[in-house]
Amino acid sequence: MNILEQIVVDKRIEVEQKKKALPMEVLRTQMGTVPERPDFVQALHAAPMGLIAEVKRRSPSAGVIRDPFDPTVIAKEYEANGASAISCLMDYTYFGGGAADFSEVRNAVALPMLYKEFVVDPWQIVHAKTMGASAVLLIVGVLSDRELLSFMKEIQSLELQPLIEVHDREEMQRAIDVGADCIGINNRNLKTFVTTLETTYELKAMAPVDCTLVSESGIKTPEDVAGLKAAGVQAILVGESLLRETSPGAAAKRLLSLV
Repeated sequence: MNILEQIVVDKRIEVEQKKKALPMEVLRTQMGTVPERPDFVQALHAAPMGLIAEVKRRSPSAGVIRDPFDPTVIAKEYEANGASAISCLMDYTYFGGGAADFSEVRNAVALPMLYKEFVVDPWQIVHAKTMGASAVLLIVGVLSDRELLSFMKEIQSLELQPLIEVHDREEMQRAIDVGADCIGINNRNLKTFVTTLETTYELKAMAPVDCTLVSESGIKTPEDVAGLKAAGVQAILVGESLLRETSPGAAAKRLLSLV
């Protein structure tokens, strides 16, 4: 079993426990009190290159990324230095994230937020809405075609944006087949953790003309960003390379300096 498969096994157990503690019907009653949030895709297109700046403590591949870690300070720095949106990790076991971090960031910034999670159950989608998310990540590699389509429609029905993440040509085709209009191309293979920007360049050629493309992982320099923009990518998702800097905000501004 690879790391992605193990995460999904653990996530299904975790979600079942959360559903017992906070049943879906209770969660749905909370949605009416959630203020309207800014549009995710509009925010990405409002900049020369949309930056989804990530807030996370650690990852299975990188270990501890930032210590000490203050999600509020990090998010405010991102917002002040050109980020279009904030991605916040919801998984605690492998990434050190969770609802507390998401709430802290949501209360600190006005930017749209991505509920970055291994979504395996509709409960998580409704939870994202109640948390004040503007977008929800769906990872093609962990979902069946039926789940992918069903979850995408559920996200849209709650007036949120599905960000459909792919890693290879087969997954890209599956995303296209369900009508995804915002696709994240993860340059890191979640099964092997090998990272290369060539993944984005290869899969970009398959993308529908009107699809918003987000390149994720392995983006470290202003030159990387300029190259992706020249290839027609509308946005990038970056975390680790920013979080390892003394000032993540200054690092974000520098990353966007050539676009």
